[in-house]
Amino acid sequence: MRIHAHFAFKRLTAVVALLLLSACDTPPKAVPPAPSLVAAGPLVAVVASAAPVVKPAEAALAQGLKAYQAAQYTIAETQFNTALQTGLTAPADAATAHKHLAFIYCTSRREIACAKAFKAARAADPGFALTKAEAGHPMWGPVYRKALPTTKPTNPRAQKGAVKPRS
Repeated sequence: MRIHAHFAFKRLTAVVALLLLSACDTPPKAVPPAPSLVAAGPLVAVVASAAPVVKPAEAALAQGLKAYQAAQYTIAETQFNTALQTGLTAPADAATAHKHLAFIYCTSRREIACAKAFKAARAADPGFALTKAEAGHPMWGPVYRKALPTTKPTNPRAQKGAVKPRS
């Protein structure tokens, strides 16, 4: 019985070896040819850009915000000024640059420059306003409120104790 098992094992090993070697001889499957394209009209060149074009002013603003978040205020101040000088096109971007400059000026005890920066932010974007949390900051909140005071409604009916006209 041992002899038959030994010969069966040798035959099995030979068959496996043959199968493995035959797999190496098999030619690769043919790749179907790419479909041919037929132009229906004049050829038009299509240009795809790899990345959107970022203007220098917007790049400086982004670098300024990144530096501000990293507490690198000197670099941030330089980048915000560069962004403003190179011409930010969006009013909200200009207001953002001025706002962060105001924060930097106030925290470095330059209150006059801080107030001017808040006014410049409002001039760039008439809808500019600090959030409630920003306006409550102890360093720039008072300067902001003094530079850009909120106005009360001028409608006489909105005032307390106003007399309503008779119909």
